[in-house]
Amino acid sequence: EPLLKTERNNPALLAGNWSQLCVTCKIVRPLRAKHCSICNRCVEQFDHHCPWVSNCIGKKNKWDFFLFLVLEVSAMLITGGVTVTRILTDPMAPSSFLQWMNHAGIHHISAISFLIMDFLLFFGVASLTAVQASQISQNITTNEMANVMRYSYLRGAGGLFKNPYDHGCRKNCTDFLFKGYNEDVEACEDIEHSKGIGVAQMLRNLKLQNGDSQSRKQKWPSCYKCQF
Repeated sequence: EPLLKTERNNPALLAGNWSQLCVTCKIVRPLRAKHCSICNRCVEQFDHHCPWVSNCIGKKNKWDFFLFLVLEVSAMLITGGVTVTRILTDPMAPSSFLQWMNHAGIHHISAISFLIMDFLLFFGVASLTAVQASQISQNITTNEMANVMRYSYLRGAGGLFKNPYDHGCRKNCTDFLFKGYNEDVEACEDIEHSKGIGVAQMLRNLKLQNGDSQSRKQKWPSCYKCQF
């Protein structure tokens, strides 16, 4: 009740978006924020709770998390390549394939075990990195993708999926890489602005065309008289 008294003129509450009211944190959270039950905090642009870093991934640390994934994939590729090179270039290995397999199984068992674990984990980390990169290019979070039918702001006309924060792959990626995050600015504003410019240009062209036609009408009678 005290929160409602102080936030009674909040645009979100006036619009009837009561889901943005967090009774635990006692705040009116932003539209893309979510309360994490593990961290017991509201996280802006909530993506997911990552057990690897024991923290939520949101607006101000998603860039660090994505860099962590890229470094992890790079480390797996480098260490896997070094391990394979070490096994294949062993000067003590016999030339026969069967004897070489037996030699590797005896003398390089630790390296082979590491290579198997590295191979299995690589696909999971690489897939997560690719998914995060795809979502960054669309300016959408993992939470929004998983609960797309629950959020009304992600539905357009006819109930179809529509991301209002997608400004195009180029702008989404550049904003994320240079700023570290994307602002919650709806792309329809840019579309309406471009439409306004287009309409103004069309009106200007019509005026020019009308002016040309009137000038032609004024010149036509003189030409008509000259010819006849």
